[in-house]
Amino acid sequence: MNESHLTFCSSPEWARYVANELLPWVLASYELGDDVLEIGPGPGLTTDVLRHAVRRLTAVEIDGTLATHLARRLVGTNVTVVHGDGTRLPFESARFSAATLFTMLHHVPSAGQQDRLLAEVCRVLQPNGLIVGTDGLDTPERRAVHIEDTFVPVDPAALPGRLAAAGFTDALVEQAGDRIRFAARAPRSC
Repeated sequence: MNESHLTFCSSPEWARYVANELLPWVLASYELGDDVLEIGPGPGLTTDVLRHAVRRLTAVEIDGTLATHLARRLVGTNVTVVHGDGTRLPFESARFSAATLFTMLHHVPSAGQQDRLLAEVCRVLQPNGLIVGTDGLDTPERRAVHIEDTFVPVDPAALPGRLAAAGFTDALVEQAGDRIRFAARAPRSC
């Protein structure tokens, strides 16, 4: 994440948007269960909201500095922060009741790596476990924010097929303005 993008994603304005609009829209009426995985929390503003809605939260962050800061900030809470790569999750299969991907898929450097990440999430979800997330569409404004930063936007029309190829069922992708939200289920049995 470039410095200006990180500054915005750490701002009080983004925190308010996440808490009051984004997460309520994305989570809607979904029940996440007791043991939830968050991939790519960045500075952790989504984590701050999510941790109050679940019993146990594991946040996996690929950036070592961000992971260290988040772990220090959330010590003593119901959150475990892991410095790791979402394409190679260090967890046993069928561990988590749900997984969240909040505005992070576009930071994964290629569609192939995004697909590997989705497959890994499917692997670590319990049977019928939920994946739910959001991302921004490809707009000139978003491209400007991502100068000298990774930006691989997700095509909403292709996402249901990509989720199915990763092993998920019942994929739902919806668009509102310049954002999408998505949800799908891990298979009931392997």
